[in-house]
Amino acid sequence: MPKRVETIVLHDTSTPVLGDTQKGGNIVLTSAETLINQARANSLWPLTFGLACCAIEMMASAGSRFDLSRFGSEAFRATPRQADVMIIAGRVSKKMAPVLRQIYDQMPEPKWVISMGACASSGGVYNNYAIVQGADQVVPVDVYVPGCPPSPDALIYGILKLQEKIKRGRSKSFKDLKLIEVNARTLETVEA
Repeated sequence: MPKRVETIVLHDTSTPVLGDTQKGGNIVLTSAETLINQARANSLWPLTFGLACCAIEMMASAGSRFDLSRFGSEAFRATPRQADVMIIAGRVSKKMAPVLRQIYDQMPEPKWVISMGACASSGGVYNNYAIVQGADQVVPVDVYVPGCPPSPDALIYGILKLQEKIKRGRSKSFKDLKLIEVNARTLETVEA
């Protein structure tokens, strides 16, 4: 008796969707930029720039309780030449601002900055001549993590928001690249 074999492709919540990638049958087409952005977003290498009490919370986020490695950001780098995300944790003094800028300039492109805590974001309670009133006066900041000090959960949420921003990409050059299915799905007859 002949048996009929039918291939069914379903899309449900467990099927991963990568950016503007479209999937169907045996063909997946997307732009190279989308794939590169996916890889960048899911393998961030943070640069530790802990200046005050927020640095303790940043270290805790990489510990076993919060486990930042679940999101691809576990490899904290000690050199700017191997990092692509700078996490500014704590208050930035005017004496430290040129050092912060120099380290930012040494990072390779593309690079992103997370400002962690009220002091790094706006100067916090230190409204005086010695503290920079926001790290965005020294380097461009992509994500602000509020709090004094923010919890490790908040930093992880900030990293997730940065990943979303990276996945969206900067420019879409291949917008018209869509799914093309070469062969329509057909029923096959298999004899047993």
